Amino acid sequence: MVLSGQYVAVAGEAFQDQVQGNYCWGCGAENPKGLHLKSYWEGDLAVAHWTPSDEFAAGPRHFLNGGIIATLLDCHGVCTAVADAYQREGRGIGEDPEIWLATTSMSVEYLRPTPITEMIELTARVTDNGGRATSVECVLTAGGKDRARATVRSARVPAEWRHGSKESGVKG
Repeated sequence: MVLSGQYVAVAGEAFQDQVQGNYCWGCGAENPKGLHLKSYWEGDLAVAHWTPSDEFAAGPRHFLNGGIIATLLDCHGVCTAVADAYQREGRGIGEDPEIWLATTSMSVEYLRPTPITEMIELTARVTDNGGRATSVECVLTAGGKDRARATVRSARVPAEWRHGSKESGVKG
C-alpha cells in the first residue's frame, strides 16, 4: 500500500527520544557513545540533521565514511517506520504496548562523496506498510546535493525479541 497524507510531530520531540530502552549506536538516546540521530515529522516526510566530525572520516579525511552513511540511513529509515506504525494505530510513540521494527534488508546507493565538513540532512518517506513489513525510501543530502539513498525494509518484532528473553533466542 502506498501512503499519502499528513503526519503530526509529537510536541517537537524526536522519535528516538520517545522510545524507552533504545541503546542503538546510531539512534539510541540511551547510548552515551552513539551518533544520537534525531528524526522528526515535517508533513509526510521524516527529517533529521546530523553533524559529522573528523572521527567519522573515510580514507580521505575530508569525506564521511560509507559505513556511517549506511548507519544513518538505516536508523532514520527504521525509526520512521516505527513512528509510522504508532501513527497508524493512533498512539504516541513509546506508548504501551510498544512497537518495534528491525531491519530485514537495506539497499544503499552511494551517489557521490559526502564532505565531512557539511551538515547532513536525511529525509525519509514510507512507501509501503502492508502487514508486518514496512518499506521506507531515504535520502542523505549534504551541501545541497544528494549523496546517498537507500531503501530500508523492516519487520515488526515482538517485545521478547527486543528485550532478549529466552523465547527470542537472544542471549543476554
